[in-house]
Amino acid sequence: MSARFPLVAVYADESCLGNGKSGATPGGFGALIEVLRTDGTLARFDLWDAEPDTTNNRMALRSVIDSYRAMSRKGNALSVQFTTDSRYIVDGMTSWVRGWIGRGWRRKEGPVENVELWQAAVEAIAHHESQWVWVKGHAGHPQNEYANHLATRAAATQTASDGLVPSSFDEWQLSQGGKLHSHRLSPFPVAERFVAAPALPGARGGRLET
Repeated sequence: MSARFPLVAVYADESCLGNGKSGATPGGFGALIEVLRTDGTLARFDLWDAEPDTTNNRMALRSVIDSYRAMSRKGNALSVQFTTDSRYIVDGMTSWVRGWIGRGWRRKEGPVENVELWQAAVEAIAHHESQWVWVKGHAGHPQNEYANHLATRAAATQTASDGLVPSSFDEWQLSQGGKLHSHRLSPFPVAERFVAAPALPGARGGRLET
């Protein structure tokens, strides 16, 4: 297989402070979005948002929904390589969702947790093609570590980027010193090696403007 549409690489992560504990659990998500311009240079954008009382799984789903919505404009569909350390997202999008849809958005054991967000995620990715990639979290992967930085900062400060903004990845990477010295940046995806997951039902497509 190969990419049918313009390629975009997304590295997303989520954070929830005090997840599983009593009381409010503020959370956030962060996403680093990479686009190859027509002149061959790489453009990077940041995206983040927060909720005052949430869960890791909800914020992981928000990372999908908000990333695709932010990238979408009227025009062509996208081929998106979406990298996350959330098995909840990767397993859900590549396995669970199709069964839930076939059962009327129910699991064999009962209701789907966060069903409204799963439905919004399926709609957000519709008319694009996606390759879902899992990476081990907190293992020094530069782009994943940066997404984690955006997510934890958003959770702590309860701030939002209000859409795509020019990325601070280069400055952040310099600030890390030798912490990431043994980990290379993930290269921008190659169109001929892109393997899209089976399409899911949805509504509309879009184009990322650079």
